[in-house]
Amino acid sequence: MAKLDEPLYKVVGDRTAKVLVKGLDLHTVGDLLRHYPRRYARRGELTDLVGVQDGEHVTVMAEVVKVQGREIPRQPGYLLEVTVTDGRGELKLTYFGRKGAYRAERELAPGTHALFSGKVTTYRPRGGRAQRQLAHPEHRLVQARDADAAAREFAEELIPIYPATKGLESWKIADCVELVLKHLDLGPDPMPGSLLGKYGFVGLKEAYGGIHRPQDTAELGRARRRLKWDEAFVLQVALAQRRLAAAALPARPRARVAGGLLDEFDRRLPFTLTEGQVRVGEEIAADLAREHPMHRLLQGDVGAGKTMIALRAMLQVVDGGGQAALLAPTEVLAQQHHRSITKMLGELAEAGRLGGADHATRVELLTGSQGAKARRAALLEAASGAAGIVVGTHALLQEHVQFADLGLVVVDEQHRFGVEQRDALREKVQGGRPHVLVMTATPIPRTVAMTVFGDLETSVLDQLPAGRSEISTHVVPPELPSFFDRAWRRIAEEAAQGRQTYVVCPRIGGQEGDEAGPPPGEPDGEPATRPPLAVLDLLPRLEQELLPGLRLGVLHGRLHPDEKDAVMRSFGAGELDVLLATTVIEVGVDVPNATVMVIMDADRFGVSQLHQLRGRVGRGSLPGLCLLVTEAAIGSRARERLDAVASTTDGFELSRLDLEQRREGDVLGAAQAGRGSSLRLLTLLRDEEVIRQAREEATALVAADPDLAAHPGLAAELTALLDAERAEYLEKA
Repeated sequence: MAKLDEPLYKVVGDRTAKVLVKGLDLHTVGDLLRHYPRRYARRGELTDLVGVQDGEHVTVMAEVVKVQGREIPRQPGYLLEVTVTDGRGELKLTYFGRKGAYRAERELAPGTHALFSGKVTTYRPRGGRAQRQLAHPEHRLVQARDADAAAREFAEELIPIYPATKGLESWKIADCVELVLKHLDLGPDPMPGSLLGKYGFVGLKEAYGGIHRPQDTAELGRARRRLKWDEAFVLQVALAQRRLAAAALPARPRARVAGGLLDEFDRRLPFTLTEGQVRVGEEIAADLAREHPMHRLLQGDVGAGKTMIALRAMLQVVDGGGQAALLAPTEVLAQQHHRSITKMLGELAEAGRLGGADHATRVELLTGSQGAKARRAALLEAASGAAGIVVGTHALLQEHVQFADLGLVVVDEQHRFGVEQRDALREKVQGGRPHVLVMTATPIPRTVAMTVFGDLETSVLDQLPAGRSEISTHVVPPELPSFFDRAWRRIAEEAAQGRQTYVVCPRIGGQEGDEAGPPPGEPDGEPATRPPLAVLDLLPRLEQELLPGLRLGVLHGRLHPDEKDAVMRSFGAGELDVLLATTVIEVGVDVPNATVMVIMDADRFGVSQLHQLRGRVGRGSLPGLCLLVTEAAIGSRARERLDAVASTTDGFELSRLDLEQRREGDVLGAAQAGRGSSLRLLTLLRDEEVIRQAREEATALVAADPDLAAHPGLAAELTALLDAERAEYLEKA
């Protein structure tokens, strides 16, 4: 009998097991049983051939309509072409050589129904149009039976279609699953019996049989419902244990101090906080006053006032005798935060200096490229406690950076930092943990996942402060070249009225090792027709052809930090009409006079990047315009994504779009999105109610039995889910 942790080679043999390991990363019986069918076909049902993609390894069910073999003058001397259809589209099967074509020619007569498996390629006959084909596909016949009743039953049978790999077709995986199910020994059901009864779930063995060998859709539905619950519940138990452990960690409370620095700052504000800012500020203030560390996600759309919320939290910690560190992903953003915080505080940032207020503190900047003198001064201010607020980049994470009493860590655009990096900053607190506030405008899929799973306490800013303007977004497509010409005329018109423009490219250019932008073909996985546009390549064309006579500035990651700062200061002062840049301006840059954002090769960027970039305009009283320049064709995934971004400025709606396209990432691991997903059946956007129920049940169970001593089967499931790497990740995250 085979248990879930049994190595596959003991059940299916060495040769097959090696293919399963190499091609699909399946090592144990449990791995194979959780390799669920991607869909189900019925005998007699034809597969939609229109949707198959070039390069995809597919299994299709289709009807043979034409078989034609002929001698060819070159090797291997014989070509067999089989045309199959689903009634809407056609697909060509090709076999070369009499030996390779023998079985297909013997079995695939017109009218035959079969499963075909292979890699989709495209070929273009001389003088003809491109056609899709499967070269030397594997096939398995699907035949009806003689008796009418048996034939109907046979035709209704659900055939599982598995994600396959080279050398192991879907039906061969099905044979392996059949063998495993025949010898399966699950032991006691790992799910608490009270929950099985309460929700009416089928047993685990019945669920595995029902999802791999369903007799009908009802049985399949019962199996999926149970296995979805298992995914949700086991993950929620892991997160409930983590929340319980976090609540036990010590953190120094930083309650609000009446008449302190925060009160003085609020008194001097030249505007009124929005209702949302007041509400979120109270949530964070209450967390900071507790004796265990805050771990809160602050979600707010671009321009919603997250920096103001973070600054008020930092001032509360300073009032409580502690320090706050603001971690920014780029030097440009760190410098911007330092300038804006210093400006907002005014004399409240000048402690111990001439003109400083009574309740003042100091704000220091620490980056990796600072001169030795400035760096030593910043390190001393942080270590001595003289600086209540320290703004910095990854330089804050270095071992020799010390704080007198670090009470709060604010992480801006937290997806830019790895778990190891965030953990390094928390370790600078002696005898406890700092409070942590992470901020994002468009949560990446993994952040959305953790939010839905309840791992992070969440605050949402859903109002824009008064004075922010609307931003209109338009796609500039290849089929309308007049739109492209109009874009540059619009920039010249804006400049003539004293307004400014950003032009963004995916790459710097000029040399190899270019660090900017996603690789060609990403994030959709579609093949790129040329390298992404580069700043240094576009610059001469802007100067000589597209924007002659305008004052141009260039900003990218290869410039010296002093040059970057000088360019940003010039743009902010209105001394430049156009700033040509990479994504170094993606977050935090605030120039109210900038009204137009042109994103070149916009299809090379993700949803979150596009939304962040366009948030650089419309920051003053003037309306903003964002132009997404692309060569992506109508109907492509990239074009659909751009059209979606153009249709809304709601960052939360866009994060859901991002989640749909990229999936959740590994909820309990380091993978940000996509292939590393630890969720197999559960889908966050469709199964939020299942997740909510599982969270309630898991929280109650862990509160009563933190170590799962009374639930050994569940503890074993948790151990299988949390391998060493994920367990370490949870510990640090």
